[in-house]
Amino acid sequence: MEPVLQMKHITKEFKVLNRREGVKGTLKDLFSRDYKILRAVDDISMDISRGEIVGYLGPNGAGKSTTIKMMTGVLEPTSGEILVGGNVPYKHRTKNAQEIGVVFGQRSQLWWSLPLIESFKILKDIYQIETKDYNDMLELYASLVNMDEIIKKPVRQMSLGQRTLSDILAAFLHNPKMVFLDEPTIGLDVSMKARIRTLIHALNKEKQTTVILTTHDMGDVDALCRRIVIIDHGKMLYDNDIEHLKQFFGAYRTLKLRPFGDRSDAEEKIKATVTDASVSSDDDWISVLVDESKTGVMKVLGQIQEIVKIKDMQLEEISTEEVIKKIYEGGPITQ
Repeated sequence: MEPVLQMKHITKEFKVLNRREGVKGTLKDLFSRDYKILRAVDDISMDISRGEIVGYLGPNGAGKSTTIKMMTGVLEPTSGEILVGGNVPYKHRTKNAQEIGVVFGQRSQLWWSLPLIESFKILKDIYQIETKDYNDMLELYASLVNMDEIIKKPVRQMSLGQRTLSDILAAFLHNPKMVFLDEPTIGLDVSMKARIRTLIHALNKEKQTTVILTTHDMGDVDALCRRIVIIDHGKMLYDNDIEHLKQFFGAYRTLKLRPFGDRSDAEEKIKATVTDASVSSDDDWISVLVDESKTGVMKVLGQIQEIVKIKDMQLEEISTEEVIKKIYEGGPITQ
């Protein structure tokens, strides 16, 4: 099966003016040719198949948004080849727009003063959706979410969660080959996040729509993505499934401790004593991240018990969030 998305050695560079300070500097900048080249995306290649949900992760400024803009046809790559559904996005922007859906953060694509159903009708005409296909999608939506609470409500009267839910429904309405979701659950409460994740997963399963998800919420990644791509400073650090990633860091365990007495004092003592582990704290708990390839958890626990009286303890596997953090800190890993 031909991939829905193909990227081969994609690079994107921007020419940025080296600006001077002050009013005189601003005037000189008007005639300056002193530019530097900023490489936002650096030689990224990947193929994504139909029906995949791929987490596209990286810290702020890593190049995620620039890559997404090239996938959607907003930007043209400096070099390399990109195909979305067989189309070159920046050359066939109209055709590409008909075959993708987008949800960007808290920027709604719906008509602010109109009820949701009227926005759907406008999108039906814009995308030239057949009446039967349109009605089938509405029936599918009704089976997945409670449409009664939002279908006749103007977008401006919706809560943030209802608006996000509606934007996702709108993005899938024309049955696109690929949907781009940028921070879809940002600012939502736990209950609404769960509803959004369930909806995305159900639509992906039902329609086999490829989903590219950019997020800083590792709960989204754990709930939706089997495969993740991580970039930083424009370079790809990782492209594989989550389980492989966790196995790579499988030697790590987190020892969580709740001491008697002052937690800050206990934390300082542990930091001074335990040199082969990373020590941090959260609320009443002290977390000790142990690499068992270097030292055993029981050995570390024994060292701590000699200096601190422990009230409670837990032993946890390394979380996806901790794994991602370690990749950011350590650079590319062997896949």
